[in-house]
Amino acid sequence: MNKKNIFRMMAVAAFAGIAVMSCDNSAPKMDSKADTKAAPSELKIAYVEVDSIMTQYKFCKEYSEILQKKGQNIQNTLASKQQQLQAAGVNFQQKLQQNAYTREQAEAIQAGLQKQAADLDALNTRLSNEFQVETNKFNDALRDSIQHFLVKYNKDKKYSIILSKAGDNLLYADKAYDITDAVIAGLNKAYKSSPATKAAAKEEKKK
Repeated sequence: MNKKNIFRMMAVAAFAGIAVMSCDNSAPKMDSKADTKAAPSELKIAYVEVDSIMTQYKFCKEYSEILQKKGQNIQNTLASKQQQLQAAGVNFQQKLQQNAYTREQAEAIQAGLQKQAADLDALNTRLSNEFQVETNKFNDALRDSIQHFLVKYNKDKKYSIILSKAGDNLLYADKAYDITDAVIAGLNKAYKSSPATKAAAKEEKKK
């Protein structure tokens, strides 16, 4: 399981589509002719640095640590079982060359090794799927927490659009429009570690 840049990719995925519009939050008024909404007279834009959110938002730091430990445990488990299987295969080949088995014994052992290999593949798939599910839960929670905060934050700021900046996805952005520090401060002030997150962190440390 290659986790290189995985947490940065998760943040980008979580931020995808986040754009807070400055407008009346009440239900749009409709008439018989058209359902239209006047564009704001002034376009007010801001952006947030994704990498800074990942490294400074307490929720991201806590959950990233959990996912890193979980990913490492998965790698260690699979590597250990792979080494055991390889050792068993080498031992089988050596004894086979020494004529230590009857034909029936050799076939039975070979079938057993093949089953172990199939079981290992199945385990790899299962653990990878479980890790992906956990990653998706993190992405959803991250996106929801940011969206909810920005809706409240923007009631006073009245930005037309708040963009996410990750790497060079924005070719140019004036630092005057950077609200990253304010957003991180607000997120951390509102964030409280959930019992589930604390329990998960403790559980991963035991493994």
